[in-house]
Amino acid sequence: FPYCPSTTQVLLGRETPKHYGITSPISLAQAKEADLVLTHRLTEALKPYGVFEEELELQRRIHVLGKLNTLVKEWIRDVSETKNLPASVIETVGGKIFTFGSYRLGVHTKGADIDALCVAPRHVERTDFFSSFLDKLKEQEEVKDLRAVEEAFVPVIKLSFDSIEIDILFARLALQTIPENLDLRDDGLLKNLDIRCIRSLNGCRVTDEILHLVPNIENFRLTLRTIKLWAKRHNIYSNILGFLGGVSWAMLVARTCQLYPNAVASTLVHKFFLVFSKWEWPNPVLLKQPEDCNLNLPVWDPRVTPSDRYHLMPIITPAYPQQNSTYNVSASTRAVMVDEFKQGLAITDDILQSKAEWSKLFEAPNFFEKYKHYIVLLASAPTEKQHLEWVGLVESKIRILVGNLEKNEFITLAHVNPQSFPGPKESREKEEVSTMWVIGVIFKKMEASENLNVDLTIDIQSFTDTVYRQAMNSKMFEADMKIQAMHVKRRQLHQLLPNLVMPKRRKHSTEGLRQMNDSSLDLSLDSDNSMSVPSPTAMPATVPTSTPVKCGPLGPPPSPLAAAAVVINCSVGLAVPRSMRTVCPRRCLLLKGKARWRQILRYQCTLFFCLPLSLSVCLLSLSASHFHNSCLKSVQIIFYTVYISTLVCLLLVLQPNYNLIILLFPQRMVSADLSDVPLLPANPIPVVKNSIKLRLSR
Repeated sequence: FPYCPSTTQVLLGRETPKHYGITSPISLAQAKEADLVLTHRLTEALKPYGVFEEELELQRRIHVLGKLNTLVKEWIRDVSETKNLPASVIETVGGKIFTFGSYRLGVHTKGADIDALCVAPRHVERTDFFSSFLDKLKEQEEVKDLRAVEEAFVPVIKLSFDSIEIDILFARLALQTIPENLDLRDDGLLKNLDIRCIRSLNGCRVTDEILHLVPNIENFRLTLRTIKLWAKRHNIYSNILGFLGGVSWAMLVARTCQLYPNAVASTLVHKFFLVFSKWEWPNPVLLKQPEDCNLNLPVWDPRVTPSDRYHLMPIITPAYPQQNSTYNVSASTRAVMVDEFKQGLAITDDILQSKAEWSKLFEAPNFFEKYKHYIVLLASAPTEKQHLEWVGLVESKIRILVGNLEKNEFITLAHVNPQSFPGPKESREKEEVSTMWVIGVIFKKMEASENLNVDLTIDIQSFTDTVYRQAMNSKMFEADMKIQAMHVKRRQLHQLLPNLVMPKRRKHSTEGLRQMNDSSLDLSLDSDNSMSVPSPTAMPATVPTSTPVKCGPLGPPPSPLAAAAVVINCSVGLAVPRSMRTVCPRRCLLLKGKARWRQILRYQCTLFFCLPLSLSVCLLSLSASHFHNSCLKSVQIIFYTVYISTLVCLLLVLQPNYNLIILLFPQRMVSADLSDVPLLPANPIPVVKNSIKLRLSR
């Protein structure tokens, strides 16, 4: 029976308010004047970041989409004629361009691309889209950079139309004609469609559902613009690397709007951080109750699908077939995001209490000062075209590396920075394009043991094997495509990153970056290890079980700056005895217990004992020279006394300085013992065994 309001409600002039979402709202409070003022200030704070598009640019996008829609209609008519359809059908066959993503949600930024979907009737095949429609686009003067990716998970045509980047998907519906008022939210349209068409339709269906499930679209849009900018500034905006993508952020904001339907944007931003900093993951975020359309399509349901039970931060799309949009999230990325939610809550608390401005919310934290240890990943290829494909594959698999590191018993967290950077070149003569990612690592604190041995060999090797294997299977691999990984300390990052990201330090070793060679990329100033996984085709067919790292005859000697409270030594290269490691006097306060007092005592003895002793000996020698009245003898005594005293001081101050020892006592190279590394399954890729073992001294 249809719902009818009660007689009492009609007499009082009010009806039961509509509920959005799967629960009733938390608060129905109306906005106050102070909330409107804060919202205006929020809008002004967003403008410098280019999140709003000017009216002229918006009209230009509408004009371009109109042209593209006309091209689609003309192309479908041409295809209909070639397939001998009746003239009456050809005139009404239709065809339409739909948009989705940030443009459809109304939160696109300046210069952003447009996600579009070409919907065609049943007699137009996918092969027609990637042949005749592609040819029609080539004929257009406004179209540049046209390329088809037919073998992708969701096939797409990419192009630049009048300097606006557009990605066009294709869906063929089981309809004879495509009406202008077609509503893609109708689940009946999915009947008798192949899986690729269903995937293509999913973007539009999800976007339209989100817009229909929020109480106030304008408040939703301003809040979403704020949260997206905040996420990008805080480096947690990347679905492919295990954070959240645009649709996931949109669904979190939409859920906040459902819980506070009458709130304005300034309040919604604060409530967003309040809700999701306290959310009990892995409880899923749902915008509506899931529906079963009996089309036998796979949907997210942990009761039925065992793998769904392991999703750590499920955010479920509202359109059938319901899917988890955050299946890439790992334990580390979830921990990072929850921590950012808590910090965002603290900042917005201050903003609402007039203790801070909105600009503070968008201040970017320094990722490169956050951790003590980093793993730098470098992907390189000979040409620009090969590099574009290679980087895309490597980036899509970095979450596997993060997962491997998380499973290591000595690692607490592995945080990858979504921003990539241009990598260094092997040599000036050799043409090469490279991209670099940085992963922050936190090691577990071992209170009972002073030293900790961490082996990352298998973790990184399995990741690189996976990437190479997929590249070979997809026939994308080319010679000289390489992945290289290395451990770098915080103080060494300034040598790798661009000056705009991390300014060069004034005081650092003059040794600088050493040139890369074929088997290793040594970018550290001390004996920190690096791991290089060369190109499979560049290696001989028979690969030895242990590969020494090429570091020169004596290996890379560290600089004095290499000493720190945590000392990491490479297990390949030079064998350095424990007694030959140094801790600089100025870092004594970083040590604990007996080690701290030993270093302080050594430093004090040097200052208050050795130097006065040296001066006393010099004065005695001068007295002896006057007593014997021999100038030559006095000069000799002074020279040797000062020389010996200086050596004693140096040995006490620098003892046991590794740089000094290595120059006086060169040692032999020691190859890595990889007998404990299990052999990988048989595959066509030659496996290069490299070792990354860290020794942490606390």
